[in-house]
Amino acid sequence: MWMIQGKLLQKPPRKHIVIFFAIPVSPGNSRFICVCPRNFALWIDPFVSRWMHHIMQNLVIDSDLYLVRVQEEKLMELGPSNWQKVCFVPTKADANVLAFRNWLMKYAGGKVDWGTNFNGSLPPTPPREQFFDRYWSHVMNCSSCIGAYKGLNALQTSLQVFSIASVAIMAATKPRMISVATRNTLAIVAILCFVGSKWLSRFIYKNFHFHDYNHAFK
Repeated sequence: MWMIQGKLLQKPPRKHIVIFFAIPVSPGNSRFICVCPRNFALWIDPFVSRWMHHIMQNLVIDSDLYLVRVQEEKLMELGPSNWQKVCFVPTKADANVLAFRNWLMKYAGGKVDWGTNFNGSLPPTPPREQFFDRYWSHVMNCSSCIGAYKGLNALQTSLQVFSIASVAIMAATKPRMISVATRNTLAIVAILCFVGSKWLSRFIYKNFHFHDYNHAFK
């Protein structure tokens, strides 16, 4: 509750909205623009980098890529005038979809004019590793993600170097030259750096390259 000029006002409900635009740029390819405004926990924004937001958003967005591709292929098979047979749009929330489809059918025959000799067939579906590869579709074009990618790779290399250096020091140093406590510390450092580099390698691969999805939809 808020107090303004002696009156109690009810605190507005928390809202988190996802606004996105899919802009066709070529047959089978679109540019995706997404904004996620909210009215709560705004204090955390200065402490969360943009690439962290992108990682969380990509978990949702990328998981839909395969389903969208399958739907696109079905639409192409039946033709743009029969899109209702593929898409089930019974609710009021689908009004904008219906309005857009009617507009597209009226003014463009239900399809996009690419300005090229497009024969109506989609490019072949690439392998899953390529289809879900985030690096070429997003990371290399995002200043925040590519900066984090380079920084995390540098950290991974540093951890590997520290691990190898610790092992090398223990191997090259005679037992009497360093204490048992120091030797144990070096061993722990080597193990922690090795485990950390392996975890970081997997983190980089899953979040900046390829994250597979097991879809039941066929």
